[in-house]
Amino acid sequence: MNSASPATASRHSPHRKVVLYGREELARLAWYCLSHDSPYDVAAFTVAAAEIPKGETSLCGLPLVPFEELEVRFPPETHALLIAIGPHQVNGPRAARFAEGRAKGYGFASYVSSRARTWPDLEIGPGCMIFENAVVEPFSRIGANSILRANVHVSHDGRVGDHVFLAPRVAMAGKCRVGDRCFLGVNTTLRDGVAVAPGCVVGAGAVVARTTEPDGLYVGVPAKRVGAAADVKVWP
Repeated sequence: MNSASPATASRHSPHRKVVLYGREELARLAWYCLSHDSPYDVAAFTVAAAEIPKGETSLCGLPLVPFEELEVRFPPETHALLIAIGPHQVNGPRAARFAEGRAKGYGFASYVSSRARTWPDLEIGPGCMIFENAVVEPFSRIGANSILRANVHVSHDGRVGDHVFLAPRVAMAGKCRVGDRCFLGVNTTLRDGVAVAPGCVVGAGAVVARTTEPDGLYVGVPAKRVGAAADVKVWP
């Protein structure tokens, strides 16, 4: 069993230099982890010009640049990109920024903590982050631009889609599926073989015992649909 592997991370981009999209808590956390526990050098932070407070030009001692100018100052020929923003709007902004970065020609770095437990044949999409003490068992696959926070457990034959955010201590039993753009809150548990349909939000501590419907908000034990995912604020 290999804990995290610089080789796994670096296969998605030939570049050691990375620009982080974001300026809030998750971006600072990503900067710290990559700086201390990866083969990458963080070169800068970026967000849309309208999101940069007046007069703010740096973060964590690195340049904070408008995304509109990124390819001029930190070109895709020499830099990779990593989306480090939270799951607000059911991961819609994260998915959009990923698409915009790809349209600009950027490749994407992935970060797998050296304290995570994965296997050499893990299939992981570009732009992912897998944090400390996460476990991803054999025959599982993680899609692009997805985040597995600390202590997440993905059992054998699991599938995590694109632009997914799994909060700390999410537990997926064997052969579970999580669709694109889902958010699963802290301590969510998935019974073996269930599927969380695309665009769902599952509240903290819920137990998903049956396959869900798309774009729903699910809470409770067992989890029941109580509304639409788009109506809930899952990130500051």
